[in-house]
Amino acid sequence: MRAGSPVSSPSLAFTTVAWRSGRVLLLDQRRLPAEEVYVECESWEEVAEAIRALTVRGAPAIGVTAAFGVALAALASPAAGFEDLVADLEVCIKGLGATRPTAVNLFWALERMRACAFEQPSLPVDTLRMRLLGEAQRIMDEDIAANRRLGAHGAALVSEGGRILTHCNAGGLATAGYGTALGVVRGAVAAGKRPFIWVGETRPVLQGARLTAWELDKEGIPHAVIADVAAAALMARGEIDLVLVGADRIAANGDTANKIGTYGLAVLARAHELPFYVAAPFSTIDSSLRDGSAIPIEERDPREVQELRGVRVVPPASPARNPAFDVTPAGLVSAIITERGVVRPPYDFTRS
Repeated sequence: MRAGSPVSSPSLAFTTVAWRSGRVLLLDQRRLPAEEVYVECESWEEVAEAIRALTVRGAPAIGVTAAFGVALAALASPAAGFEDLVADLEVCIKGLGATRPTAVNLFWALERMRACAFEQPSLPVDTLRMRLLGEAQRIMDEDIAANRRLGAHGAALVSEGGRILTHCNAGGLATAGYGTALGVVRGAVAAGKRPFIWVGETRPVLQGARLTAWELDKEGIPHAVIADVAAAALMARGEIDLVLVGADRIAANGDTANKIGTYGLAVLARAHELPFYVAAPFSTIDSSLRDGSAIPIEERDPREVQELRGVRVVPPASPARNPAFDVTPAGLVSAIITERGVVRPPYDFTRS
């Protein structure tokens, strides 16, 4: 992995993930907001490490990045025939699939790339390699288009001057571009509604304070960062109109896995009679899971809790737990905003 040159997406002042000169270009989100640095991945193994290490994060962005990782593997494979190429791809797909267990977009994108490989096995392998690269590009383009449609649907739920509480980062940094929850914010801004965004800091990795605030600042969208523990007080004082979050996996019944702390915000929203909206593309819905109890929850390195930007803040002998996600029951979700429209309970995604 090496440093690359910055590029901008057509819709934002930055690019989260892109294909450039046979490499995967990623904005290194670990170094934001202090530095805007791009890195280039030259192999699928480097892509896997970038996903694992949070160089790139956010369910849709992980899926797009993984798709390009499969394309890298195809181009790097010395295989002269279909069977050998597929064998190399399966090693790559297994390795990429082991990086982040909760984000279903990862597995959705990997399965789509696998299906692309098997669709026309009689093709020359060089043609198949280019088909796989084209499929990864389509996954990226479709994600941006879906987020734009999602944002337009969600904007209708935001009142003029609406005060929105967000959690984690569900913006352009978490997708191929535009964003899910922040896509709704961008849609509301485009509609002239002038929303104000309360940005929850999102411990322990501070995706809200570091990343969401960075995006909003770049676009001049009014916002303020708050400590996660301040949310209840602001709700009680009538300073929040709605809660808007993204998702990493949504079960068939609407149970939603998102960054740890989301469930607590949903409970608070219900207690204060505030709407709680989830914004996510259809690729985030895992219809194979009946409910959220089957969603795998990633446990990350305890040092993310014990340290703050590399400085130990917990006593040396004190252990820590670091579940990266929690599950919000469907009964606490007012609506799920998708590129196909706004889905309300009882959730039945087969009719959406």
